[in-house]
Amino acid sequence: MAHHHADDASGYDVARIQAKWQAVWDELKPFSTSDPDDTRPRKYVLDMFPYPSGDLHMGHAEAYALGDVIARYWRQQGFNVLHPIGWDSFGLPAENAAIKRGVDPRGWTYDNIEQQKRSMKLYAASFDWDRVLHTSDPEYYKWNQWLFLKLYEKGLAYRKDSWVNWDPVDQTVLANEQVLADGTSERSGAMVVKKKLTQWYFKITDYADRLLDDLNQLEGSWPSKVLSMQRNWIGRSVGADVDFMIEGRDTPLTVFTTRPDTLHGATFMVVAPDSELAAELVAGSTPEVQAAFADYLAEVQKNTEIERQDATREKTGVFLERWAVNPVNGERVPIWSADYVLADYGHGAIMAVPAHDQRDLDFARKFGLPVRVVVDTNAPITGAIPVIVDGQMPEDLPPLDPGGTGVALHGDGRMINSGPLDGLSKSNAIHRMTELLEAAGTGRAAKNFRLRDWLISRQRFWGTPIPIVHGENGELVPVPEDQLPIELPPTEGLDLAPKGTSPLGGAEEWMAVANPVDGSPARRDPDTMDTFVDSSWYFLRFLNPHDDARAFDPAEAEKWAPVDQYVGGVTHAILHLLYARFITKVLFDLGYVTFTEPFSALLNQGMVLMDGSAMSKSKGNLVRLSDQLEEHGVDAVRLTMAFAGPPEDDIDWADVAPHASAKFLARAWRLAHDVTSSPDVDWKTGDATLRRVTHHLLADAPGLIEGFKFNVVVARVMELVNATRKAIDSGPGAADAAVREATETVALTLSLFAPYAAEEMWEALGYPPPIALYGWRKADPTLLVAESVTCVVQVDGKLRDRIEVSPRATPAELEAQARALPAIVRTVGDREIAKVIVRAPRLVNIVTR
Repeated sequence: MAHHHADDASGYDVARIQAKWQAVWDELKPFSTSDPDDTRPRKYVLDMFPYPSGDLHMGHAEAYALGDVIARYWRQQGFNVLHPIGWDSFGLPAENAAIKRGVDPRGWTYDNIEQQKRSMKLYAASFDWDRVLHTSDPEYYKWNQWLFLKLYEKGLAYRKDSWVNWDPVDQTVLANEQVLADGTSERSGAMVVKKKLTQWYFKITDYADRLLDDLNQLEGSWPSKVLSMQRNWIGRSVGADVDFMIEGRDTPLTVFTTRPDTLHGATFMVVAPDSELAAELVAGSTPEVQAAFADYLAEVQKNTEIERQDATREKTGVFLERWAVNPVNGERVPIWSADYVLADYGHGAIMAVPAHDQRDLDFARKFGLPVRVVVDTNAPITGAIPVIVDGQMPEDLPPLDPGGTGVALHGDGRMINSGPLDGLSKSNAIHRMTELLEAAGTGRAAKNFRLRDWLISRQRFWGTPIPIVHGENGELVPVPEDQLPIELPPTEGLDLAPKGTSPLGGAEEWMAVANPVDGSPARRDPDTMDTFVDSSWYFLRFLNPHDDARAFDPAEAEKWAPVDQYVGGVTHAILHLLYARFITKVLFDLGYVTFTEPFSALLNQGMVLMDGSAMSKSKGNLVRLSDQLEEHGVDAVRLTMAFAGPPEDDIDWADVAPHASAKFLARAWRLAHDVTSSPDVDWKTGDATLRRVTHHLLADAPGLIEGFKFNVVVARVMELVNATRKAIDSGPGAADAAVREATETVALTLSLFAPYAAEEMWEALGYPPPIALYGWRKADPTLLVAESVTCVVQVDGKLRDRIEVSPRATPAELEAQARALPAIVRTVGDREIAKVIVRAPRLVNIVTR
């Protein structure tokens, strides 16, 4: 074999190598999982599937590089790995792009899918290309409709009119989860407004407790940040429902409170102005109140929920001239309406305890309402009671006068002014009051959740049609299963422009349909489903994506699911993950799956930035993936993504060096062409020093990969390449068995990150493809015992020299060796040695006077 200079990369032609191996892999299908007789243990590795807008971008490049390391690693460890890919191809961006260009969203969508598919094949992610799905195919969305009908049968899909989040730009409703913290739409960025509409919901609140409690199963295998975001979003609070009778109304008004212990301090009530309750109470009041309330409601509707929840805002409200009766003391309490109470919190009404709640206190002081203290925050819960001198409390205790100070009392203490609760601590009082309410029939223990039901209907064309027919008398009739899928009509003659009602309503022929029950004239539901329905169960469709008979085969789900490792961005920490968890629990209850959590482990990759900020055309800092692949090659881009740092950290493309990765890969490739020994050489005859470096990598890489320390593994491969190059050029030479063993280990490790270079090296080393299906090699434990370690020698804590010593050297031996070193003799000079600190075998520190 010809010898080349160390870094001579002539012949390492990236474009040629990519084209050559793509063709081979297409033919071999090394990542297919369709052999029913495969006896290997199974793993399911899934990357969040992409949305087909334009070509793949740098964010995709990172996610697929990292997910692929994991899939390839488990194959090396002897697993049959299911690693599928598909497209989340319904939704607004396709529709908006189609409107802008005056084309059918289908054409735009499927053209983009073809483009992305070509890029993915080039990118060499180890997908099983026989299992591809697109959520906009009728073969897929038929099963969204089936799922909807299953939820409908169970009472988990229902229709109601209520105040909803409306995106004024995209002209469609949004689920609560799609409204950002600042009140804008996650999609269009517009300020979301409230609108009253009749919409379809999934009853996710029925599963709130399970969605919260089951997060405990995921501790340690999901990022803790994601677990706490889910917990906060579900937002369980525990307390009591309390019934207040309202004068002139038969049914009581129920309020939820986390502090039933403070009921004796409730001096007024507040109902949300946009609640049905407020409208009902006002209707029974005076014309003056009705007029004042109408004006107030109009003002309130101009504000976002975020603004309404701002505690620092000036309080506003209207007295409804209606009264309730406090169930614990029979007092009449006035009912007000004010915008700091939201219609969808609890029952849309609160009991106000101004002495112990700052917002209630601000309101009470503005409108001159009574403030009654019921918790003595000066009374200690434990320990000695303060000494009372001349009937006076000690000077330094704060006064219990929130009405005067304007500061609500939030601390714990003992109950006062509360009849049977006096003297109890908070937790005892809550428990006792709940018992008293239950005994009197005026209240009961209850839970409240921040989570609201999932609004799934959208007023847009490009989504799954809802499988419900509206009869002549307004009755809702589910479409029989054998009539699915209800396919979208062609777009010819349809105006897709957003206008607040679904464009489907304009497809007259499509809308008019016979009632499945009696054949009478009826109309289809014109709305489509939120695309988060499509992605809530897609991981199951991958198990048999071409099955016409059912959504998925429970036997296959038993074999493969749940997903062992899920990889994707943290942007879906609430939305998608919460919905997929909910649908999985529903499918469990329906008997289709035997597990309750869809994704056993989750890896969130960071973002790819440029010059410190997110890439965008408008900022002029957009880096095109296609340009990077063209310039540096696929392997270099993939290796750079893995080497940049821990996967969850953001990568700034300005700070990384794909050209250096390309150069390194050429050096690795050159090693394989320099090896002159044959594949059957006995490695044990090779150079021991190089073999040690090789076997340390073999021993450490699995733990590092499983701990997602991909960057450390890349650094270790670089170290091994350097050691191998040194052995060829100035050591035992290219024919040494250890050089072959090391080079094969480089190729096997690189196959996780840089599949083209690895395959090319493997061929040069004399093996048939694909390298991806060769197992990882076990390290030889005898080579892991260190022959020598570096001992640092200091004088007065400053590094002066290093010596190579046996790991078993005694402190006395180390001290003698250190004192004899010329550098140490020189540094100490004629100073007196006070003491010598030895930490065998790694440190000797000589301390002088």
